[in-house]
Amino acid sequence: MVAEVLAGIALVKQSVDFIKSNIGTVKDISQIGTQLENLLDGNAQVQKAKLERGNSVSDQLGIKSVAKEVIDAKIAAEQMEEMRELIDHRFGWGTWKEIVALRQQRIKEEKERLEELRREALKKQAEFQEKLMIVIPLGVALLALAGLFFYIYVKGSTGGVL
Repeated sequence: MVAEVLAGIALVKQSVDFIKSNIGTVKDISQIGTQLENLLDGNAQVQKAKLERGNSVSDQLGIKSVAKEVIDAKIAAEQMEEMRELIDHRFGWGTWKEIVALRQQRIKEEKERLEELRREALKKQAEFQEKLMIVIPLGVALLALAGLFFYIYVKGSTGGVL
């Protein structure tokens, strides 16, 4: 978890530094798209780590971990606000909000797509199990019938003596 927080805050800082140094020279938002994605991912990692604490009591209640979580979350929030201002100033008011909303929409659509794939897989699995429940007893019955015919054939060809 600590590594995830460190990676998240480092990703936020790295992205902010890149965007700050290049915001004046980019012609369109796609030129800093990767860094924006990294910024949003890093912020999400920091927020996720804030919600997911370690299992030990010291991880959950220790002043060091609590302080770090709060400070990292605030730093990430400050950096996000600074990026919002820079991007809105450079590309027009509402650009940041549009980027964040579109990203959330795509994340939601991807989750829905994955959920639909999961439902289809479960449905196919249930259908397969249903077919299996028909085929197995049928196969056992056919084997028993074949065994019976074989028994009758052997008994008849030996004159009733086995």
